[in-house]
Amino acid sequence: MTDMIEFQTEPSRYRHWRVSYEGDVARVVMDVDETGGLFDGYELKLNSYDLGVDIELADIVQRMRFEHPEVRVVVLSSGKERVFCAGANIRMLAGAEHAHKVNFCKFTNETRNAMEAAEADSGQKYIAAVRGACAGGGYELALACNHIMLVEDGSSTVALPEVPLLAVLPGTGGLTRLTDKRQVRRDLCDVFCAMEEGVRGQRALDWRLVDEIVPNSKFDETVAARAAEFAAASSGHSEKGIELTPLCRDVSDDGSVSYSTVEVAIDRGLGAATITIHGPSEDAPTDMDAFTAQGADAYLLRLARELDNAILHLRLNEREIGLLLFRSQGDPEKVLSHESLLRDNADHWLANEVLCFWKRLLKRVDVTSRSLAGLVEHGSCFAGLLAELLFAVDRSYMMEDEFEGDNRPLATITLSPANFGTFPMANGISRLATRFLGEPGSLAAAEASVGTVLEAEAARDHGLVTFAYDDVDWEDELRIFVEERASFSPDAMTGMEANLRFAGPETMETRIFGRLTAWQNWIFQRPNAAGEEGALQRYGTGVRGKYRMERV
Repeated sequence: MTDMIEFQTEPSRYRHWRVSYEGDVARVVMDVDETGGLFDGYELKLNSYDLGVDIELADIVQRMRFEHPEVRVVVLSSGKERVFCAGANIRMLAGAEHAHKVNFCKFTNETRNAMEAAEADSGQKYIAAVRGACAGGGYELALACNHIMLVEDGSSTVALPEVPLLAVLPGTGGLTRLTDKRQVRRDLCDVFCAMEEGVRGQRALDWRLVDEIVPNSKFDETVAARAAEFAAASSGHSEKGIELTPLCRDVSDDGSVSYSTVEVAIDRGLGAATITIHGPSEDAPTDMDAFTAQGADAYLLRLARELDNAILHLRLNEREIGLLLFRSQGDPEKVLSHESLLRDNADHWLANEVLCFWKRLLKRVDVTSRSLAGLVEHGSCFAGLLAELLFAVDRSYMMEDEFEGDNRPLATITLSPANFGTFPMANGISRLATRFLGEPGSLAAAEASVGTVLEAEAARDHGLVTFAYDDVDWEDELRIFVEERASFSPDAMTGMEANLRFAGPETMETRIFGRLTAWQNWIFQRPNAAGEEGALQRYGTGVRGKYRMERV
């Protein structure tokens, strides 16, 4: 799997989904093209999916928010007979490199989290209309919906058979959503997750695995009635959406990538990528009408889309790049003015969607398994929402005092109200609140400094950066850090960073990314799953996996 994976797509290129709009109801039909796998070597039978299928789904979920704000209910169904979705394609999982499997699961989790957030953030509710077998990742897809309707036809089932069949876990949040979201009893979860055949009908309803069972003869009309009922109760919007036009991107021979607001420079010798964010060149639009007229070209939306694409590109296509260095250049006052327009108009549908997009993007940075560092250089524009990147990274460095021959404005950080709750982490609190756990005085002092331009000494004293160095020490200290990071085990770094980033309260989301994903990552490498005689390799052969029975 060496071909570059492209995360950009659009409706005319979909191979696996059909989308139609009926006023405030959208219908999303999963109809996977068996021959449309992202790589050779497997067929996507029974509505099974790979990363390519989920890239399209993520695009649908995103476009639903921006291009179709009038939609209040999304009905998810299957275009195949006798199957809703068989889950992740097993042949793909068996043949994929370990890193691809892990990143695939992480991306699908992020997509399902976006589906769940759509109701609270945008008034869009998802209904899973399940007819046929709904197994593994297929049931996890249904679990991400707000309401699950199961046809009662004697054969349609829901199942999480990964443990008995594949020696892995339902890695797209399935275990956690059963206990935390649907509040299924732990003992019943134990029974359910040990069953190959799944659960149907009344038992599925009694165990809270689904929300509703409907006779086959009345299924379609009941789904339509439920969609209309939910739409009528929704607080969605009726405004006309904007088009998410294609991103402009150049990829150099050395792997460096440039967008209009983001540049990614690759240093393969050091295993590092420097991500430079360019601040806005124009003043903020005068009002939300002007902002809406800019559409996808509006600075903060364009930057979010480009940075999101860059992060995904680095995750999947540059797996040996272990360190991401975030820097910025621009006018911090202009950044704050663009942000202020959105915050001051947070009840406007598009302002809300852009802010919620930034919330999802910053969470994507949080769970990216790379070492992350922030460089606050002279001429930088880490202000307000862009300063959130400094609180997402593992450590940060800031230039102190004037540098010989450097005529750029002195390095500064400026906080805004957005740094105190607009963009919560997976743990439900802000990044600064996470940073200052057990230090309420430090958090209060930071909040009291909102709007104050903080140079290096003040930023360090407030705990907003890790180190501040003058021009004598700057280059040497950065070099030592980068070289040291490159000398450490990537496995140890991934484990250490993920544990440190998930401080604070535990939520369903942190349990999925900090616990379930970590266990799945480990299990994917175990011989019982991935070995020559493991369950993934033997699946479909009629021969069960041969297990090493020691507990570790």
